[in-house]
Amino acid sequence: MSRPGFLLTLVAGILVTLPAAAEPAPKPRNVLLVICDDLCCAIGAYGDQTAFSPSLDRLAARGVRFERAYCQFPLCNPSRASLLSGRRPATTTVRDNARHFRQAIPDAVTLPQAFRQAGWQVERIGKLYHYGVPREIGTDGKDDPPSWNAVFNPRGRDVTDEGKIFSLKAGEFGGTVSWLAADGTDAEQTDGLAAAQAVERLEAFSRENKPFFLAVGFYRPHTPYVAPKPWFAKHPLAGVRLPEVPTDHDAGVPAAALKSRKPEQARLVGELGREALQAYRASVSFVDAQVGIVLAGLERLGLAEDTVVVFTSDHGYHLGEHGLWQKQSLFEESARVPLVIAVPGGRSGVADGHSVELIDLAPTLCGLCGVPAPPGFEGRSLAPLLTGDAAAAEAFSDRPAFTEVGGLQGSGRGTSVRSGHWRYTLWNGGAAGRQLYDHQTDPEELENLAERPEHADTVRRLDTLLRERFGADLEPPPPLEPAGRTRQPTGP
Repeated sequence: MSRPGFLLTLVAGILVTLPAAAEPAPKPRNVLLVICDDLCCAIGAYGDQTAFSPSLDRLAARGVRFERAYCQFPLCNPSRASLLSGRRPATTTVRDNARHFRQAIPDAVTLPQAFRQAGWQVERIGKLYHYGVPREIGTDGKDDPPSWNAVFNPRGRDVTDEGKIFSLKAGEFGGTVSWLAADGTDAEQTDGLAAAQAVERLEAFSRENKPFFLAVGFYRPHTPYVAPKPWFAKHPLAGVRLPEVPTDHDAGVPAAALKSRKPEQARLVGELGREALQAYRASVSFVDAQVGIVLAGLERLGLAEDTVVVFTSDHGYHLGEHGLWQKQSLFEESARVPLVIAVPGGRSGVADGHSVELIDLAPTLCGLCGVPAPPGFEGRSLAPLLTGDAAAAEAFSDRPAFTEVGGLQGSGRGTSVRSGHWRYTLWNGGAAGRQLYDHQTDPEELENLAERPEHADTVRRLDTLLRERFGADLEPPPPLEPAGRTRQPTGP
């Protein structure tokens, strides 16, 4: 062999024996978690023909829209404590707007805290944990400092304009149906300030080249329903229609099922009721536009291809169905939430019909982003439903979703399960009544089938599911710590 040929052979041999260059580590995924306050499924992507929600509709078109997603407790503080801790109310012990979850589980690692411990930059803008609205806007409310690296508390003209707000009970806004067609621009409102802050933070993240978990909590459409006047014009009063409630409706349900009905809500009929509904829909359209600003920033900065986007609400909301407004019932409108998740490279434009729960978000996001899930999460990862893993998705085929309301004793204690096309509810363990609805034939839940002999087997099956989930809870609980004794853990 000639000398040049020998050298070529020698070099080739050396190259073959050299170890292959290591594959670059995949870029960590970011998370953009967007939560609205008191938003039911009154958006176009969920089939609401009177909604104007183009931003959310576009997000649903590029992600998975969960048709049957449920909160664990239809009240702000309990629901948010469950969602962000990944634990049910039985574990958090939060069943009102006063208690902090760390009173019961002081050393728990929350969803955002898990990302923080794993090295993500974790930030909050607006309402994630509970705030009283509107009194606590601009404060930390019942925040959880170990969950975040940084927090931002916007406060807009909707707070300073309180004197202009109409309320069913003069001077009361947060727990009472109230509204205002506001002067000024979107950017002056608290949620407008939050959207602008979110874009600023996204711009900073794009420069820092560090994975981030950004949680943006919008306040609308929570009462007072405040939106600039142009959003009211999107929903002309002449086109607003209240739901029809049968005159004999109340005779068919336990009295406990209607305990969330407030006396002043009896005024929400006729034109006044339509004005309230117009204001709610205007607030939804306004906050949809703010979500759109954040999503546009994500796209413009080239971050969308590496970011898991989640959009949801803390619970559902009544807009006159069953003669109810607001929350804290166990009818479908109160328990069901909008939930859209867009995963880079995942399924898009899909409507998923499996029953899922808000506590599923914690294991889902940890799994999708390679973050170690801390012990204590009680939900199940939705990754198979997002990536199209048909075999793994089989585990969700008959999975029930549970929602509860009220305290632990008395007729106001309600426990409910959505299983397949059935919703079944017990009040005070059944002593104060029960309800059964077939969503195949009665999606508005107007015909209570619980006492029909032909449905006895279904009642027994669903009753077993509820007692397996809530049985111990139906007994008198041990005394709770006084509300002031919250202990915060140290460190991230």
